Amino acid sequence: MLIGVPKEIKTREYRVGLTPANVREFIAHGHSVLVQKNAAYEIGFTDTDYMAAGAAIADTAEEIFAKAEMIVKVKEPQESEYTQLREGQILYTYLHLAPDVPQTDGLIKSGCVAVAYETVTDSRGGLPLLAPMSEVAGRMSIQAGAHALEMSQGGRGMLLGGVPGVVPAKVTVIGGGVVGTNAARMAAGLGADVVILDRSIPRLAQLDDLFQGRAKTVFSTAEAIEEHVLSADLTVGAVLIPGAAAPKLVTADMVAHMPRGSVLVDVAIDQGGCFETAKPTTHAEPTYVVDEVVHYCVANMPGGVARTSTLALNNATLAHGLALADKGWQQALKDDTHLRAGLNVCEGKVTYEAVARDQNRDYTPAEMLL
Repeated sequence: MLIGVPKEIKTREYRVGLTPANVREFIAHGHSVLVQKNAAYEIGFTDTDYMAAGAAIADTAEEIFAKAEMIVKVKEPQESEYTQLREGQILYTYLHLAPDVPQTDGLIKSGCVAVAYETVTDSRGGLPLLAPMSEVAGRMSIQAGAHALEMSQGGRGMLLGGVPGVVPAKVTVIGGGVVGTNAARMAAGLGADVVILDRSIPRLAQLDDLFQGRAKTVFSTAEAIEEHVLSADLTVGAVLIPGAAAPKLVTADMVAHMPRGSVLVDVAIDQGGCFETAKPTTHAEPTYVVDEVVHYCVANMPGGVARTSTLALNNATLAHGLALADKGWQQALKDDTHLRAGLNVCEGKVTYEAVARDQNRDYTPAEMLL
């Protein structure tokens, strides 16, 4: 199979779908790989590195989309990309379709086979292809939030961990999954006063054991969210419903009553965000202010540490990518129910129930297309 790796075109997105090391793995399995010129130059992988691994270099993305049987990317295809997809072509990347009707329309119209990293599952009920980026985003949320708390960024002028004789900042983390756990770990490590809210009692018990008193756990209700958001200096939105739009847990009214200069970081913005006042931003202009509250809502946070993120993502995506290439998409999805969960759009049909529900579309189970 011919695998195509275009250069990402989203603002300040420097990650890449395949590293030279993973290209070498595809070549070893008998496939061919076509990589766009300078696809990963900014993060230290040169065209020479890719050619040494066995890839050919294409001057343009158009050449890759025209020739490749499978496209391997990082971010969801932009309009100029999904209009180049064709019937039967495999797209293997993050999609985050639930809040993105135009992209869904484009994928349906193309007739492609779109497999989303973020909905592939594992035997433990986890999301193994989303997890590494969730780890990165959770840790970055605290870095970004701490910076946004500085006066020069419009924040309250607080040092996250305080100093002797001065109380630290309070950090409220909504959601105790991978993002929330990593955010809490970073915040607690810096000496902040950390509260984690989640609706799963077993998960709260795990977090209690993990943090050993360095972070407090609270059962998540509307009242608890309001109490801890209104008293926080930094709030991190880390709620995920796999494949579906994020619930709006922090209302505009809550934001209006938050302390002046406090900070919201919405890590769920890829799925529409869990703050009513959230809207996607970029690394070029990461923040904006609503009711004197600083909002950081970058939709590709891990792109800010693109080399680390690329290596972590490639570690997670390789095995399933090889399965798709070695077996073809139909056999690969027949053989692996966890990979099958990643199929979001196929041959003009929406095959992920949460996307169909959120966009009021017809749903076709993936099994019907196999």
